[in-house]
Amino acid sequence: MRTAADIRRRNSFAVVRSIHAHGDASRRELAELTGLSFATVATICSALLEHGVIAEVARERAPAGRPTAKLSLNGEHGLLLGIDIAETYVHAEAFDAALEPISSTECDIDVHERSPDHVVERVKQVIAAERARHEGRPLLGVGVSAPGQVDPVGGTSVFAPNWDWHDVPLRALLADSVDAPLFLDNPLKSLAIAEMWSHPERREQDFVVLNLGTGVGAGIALGGRVLRGRMNSAGEWGHTVVVADGRACRCGSRGCVEAYVGAPGILQSLRETSPDSPLLHGDDQTSTVTAIAEAADQGDPTALEVVERTSRYLGVGAASIVNLLNPDIVLLGGWVAGLLGKHLLERARVHLRAHALAVPMTGLALDLQHPRGNSVSLGAAAFALEGYLESMPDGATDTPTSSRRQPAG
Repeated sequence: MRTAADIRRRNSFAVVRSIHAHGDASRRELAELTGLSFATVATICSALLEHGVIAEVARERAPAGRPTAKLSLNGEHGLLLGIDIAETYVHAEAFDAALEPISSTECDIDVHERSPDHVVERVKQVIAAERARHEGRPLLGVGVSAPGQVDPVGGTSVFAPNWDWHDVPLRALLADSVDAPLFLDNPLKSLAIAEMWSHPERREQDFVVLNLGTGVGAGIALGGRVLRGRMNSAGEWGHTVVVADGRACRCGSRGCVEAYVGAPGILQSLRETSPDSPLLHGDDQTSTVTAIAEAADQGDPTALEVVERTSRYLGVGAASIVNLLNPDIVLLGGWVAGLLGKHLLERARVHLRAHALAVPMTGLALDLQHPRGNSVSLGAAAFALEGYLESMPDGATDTPTSSRRQPAG
C-alpha cells in the first residue's frame, strides 16, 4: 500500500521530470502535464524553489491578471555523476542539476581481468577524472550502474554471471572515492529510468527496453513505474531459454537468449558461419560487431547471415515479452543495437510477428532507442537526482532518507 509520503514523492518526481522534459513550464502547464491539481503543483514548486532545485526563468505577460512565471531546473544547483560499468568499459558522465550532460570520461576494462579490485580501480579513475574537471562544484549524488543482479538498498552486486561476482559490496568499495551519496542499480533499471526522463509520454505507456550488449536484459516500466520484482532482479530476460539444451550460457543454464543475442553469442554465430572470416577480431567484441555492421552495410553475405541468425533469436525472445506483458512499445537499446540496430530491427519484426499472439501485436511499436549520449549514465544520474530530492529535509517530498534507500523509479 502506498503511503502519503510515497504519493508526495511520486508527485514531486513527476513535476521535476515534466520540467526536465519540456525545458520550462508554468505551474498551470505543469498541472496539465502531470494531471495533478494546481494547488499540489504550487506547493511542490514552492519547496523546490526554496531548495534551489528549480528557478524562475521568465515572466510572461497575460492578457489579464498577474504575469505567469516560467520555471526550469536550476542547472547551477550542483553536479551529478552517472557511472556506467559495462562488461568491457567504464563510462563516467557529469551532468548539471538539470540533467544536461557536461563532460565524460571512459576507460576500457581488461577482458581477462575482471576481479572486483580491478573494476573498482577503473571506476575510481573515471570518477577522479570527472571530479578534477569540476573541482569546487558541489556534488549532489553519484549513480552507479553495474551489470547483473544488484541490491540497491544494501549496495551490493549480488550476482554478475559474466564476471562470476557474488555478493560484492560495491558501494562500500567505492565509498572513499566520492564525497556525496552513492546510489547503485543495474543498467536495465537505468535504461528504463532514462527513457522516462527523456520522453514524458513514456510515463503513460507500458514499455520495454531490450539492452543488447555483452549481456542482454530488459528494462521494463509499467504504468509509469519501473518493474523491479521482489529482489530487484526483474528484467533478466537474457536468461530465458529460446533453445532447449542449446548453447551454454555463462549463467550456468543452456539455450538462453543472451547466448545467441549478446555480443559473445554474435561472435560465436560468426565463427560457426565462417570460422576464418576476416570480420572476426579474436575475442574483441566491439571490433568484431563493428566489422559485421560495416560489412552488412555493403551486403556481405556472411555478415547478413549472422545478422539474420541473431534477429531470429531476438524476435523469438521478444515475442515472449510481448505475449507476457502486452506493452505499447519495445525498444532496442545498448551498444550492440547502436551498431547493428538498423539491420536487426526489420528482420526481428518478421520473427516477432511469427511468434507473438495477434492481440498483443495490435498497435505494438518495435523501434530503436534513440539516446542522447549514454542512456545508462543518464539513468544512473537520474536516480541520483531522485535520491537527492528524496533526501531534502522538509523538502518537496517530505521524506528525508539515507542514500541507502532504493531509487523511486
